[in-house]
Amino acid sequence: MDKEVIIEKINDFLVDEFEVEKDDIFPEANLKEALELDSLDFVDLVVAVESNFGVKLIGEDFVNVVTLQDFYDLIENKIKSL
Repeated sequence: MDKEVIIEKINDFLVDEFEVEKDDIFPEANLKEALELDSLDFVDLVVAVESNFGVKLIGEDFVNVVTLQDFYDLIENKIKSL
């Protein structure tokens, strides 16, 4: 799966499942602020990633994730390591 497809799928489920405005989705956006995530939302985000990409995420995966670009990169790297 190439990077463009990964980004498109992530953006689609952010809009559909997390009700994020498309205008708020850009690579430099702060993940937590742009999505207005609380701890329960992170659980939902992990579930969405697992169902859309077949990869498992743990809390430690998010240590260096600040922006949406960081999140895109995380998912891409997880997929490559399958």
